[in-house]
Amino acid sequence: MGGLKLRRLASSLLSQGPASPGSAADAHQAVARATAHHPSTALPSAHHMDALLAFGRGSRLSAAALAAAFVDRLRAAASGQGDAAVALKCLVALRVLLARGAFILRDQLLAALLRHPASGRNPLALAAFPLGRSSFAAASWVRFSARLLELVLLLPDASADAEYLVALPNPHLTAELAAFAAVADAVRHAPPPLSSGLQPNALIWEAFRLAEEDRVAAERNIAVRVREMGERLDTLSLADAVELVCVLRRVEDQGSAPAPEWKWAGLDEGVVSAARLLRERAEGVVLRRTVEERRLVRRDSGGSASARVLAPARAGRGGGDAVRFGSTRWAGTVSAWR
Repeated sequence: MGGLKLRRLASSLLSQGPASPGSAADAHQAVARATAHHPSTALPSAHHMDALLAFGRGSRLSAAALAAAFVDRLRAAASGQGDAAVALKCLVALRVLLARGAFILRDQLLAALLRHPASGRNPLALAAFPLGRSSFAAASWVRFSARLLELVLLLPDASADAEYLVALPNPHLTAELAAFAAVADAVRHAPPPLSSGLQPNALIWEAFRLAEEDRVAAERNIAVRVREMGERLDTLSLADAVELVCVLRRVEDQGSAPAPEWKWAGLDEGVVSAARLLRERAEGVVLRRTVEERRLVRRDSGGSASARVLAPARAGRGGGDAVRFGSTRWAGTVSAWR
């Protein structure tokens, strides 16, 4: 009997291994392998990406461990002299996981990457990523890709669904239009993929391709929201109309020519023209709502003034105590009602 118990105990100890699948150690190891510095211009391999995606098919704890491992890896890559190759591989891998990963994995990545409302912690705040031993081009793309990913994470999920758009309140629809306009504007300020004469960098070109996909998606979603807002323009309040005009002006700016040293296509001219026409109509709504509100204020203030004048006039028939209006004006005398 004792021998049977010893065999069961030995079997259980041997089966546990050093770490359970999906543990924090496994997550850090998988992230380190997928984002190794060498070779510095190569994308994460398909084999390593499959290993990362597998964390989304386990428990919530395994998905959270992977998200935490990416945050630690980004923080380490941005410290000291900086390692742009590692940081850019992390950002490219995160885009793949957010697009192809299971819901539980995407949920944990969003929670880990978005700016914390209380502490202000933001793993994607890499605008001052150090050059250090990295090339200027790679470091520039780290800064740009981190900012673009930060904006993409704020976009709605059901972005182009017609029923979803119809159900949105006016302020929410304007806010989403502003969010997609911010993505389009960020892409316009992307650095060049590579300086002339340098060897091709597959990692930077992949970041370039992802940015172009974001621009196309933003353009499509801006177009459908401009069209939807045109259908409900007459229902806007003054505040909503003013906000819409400001957002549409930003959309119009996307059609202007970019900097001469690097030409990235702006928004389609048809989208910009539709935004311009809607902005002109929205300005008319602002004018009408302003006139209407002024009339209401004038009517309300006029009624109040009449009430203040008529009351003393009715009471002034019997004489009595003086009533003072303002600091230096006297208006008749009134007596107390008996």
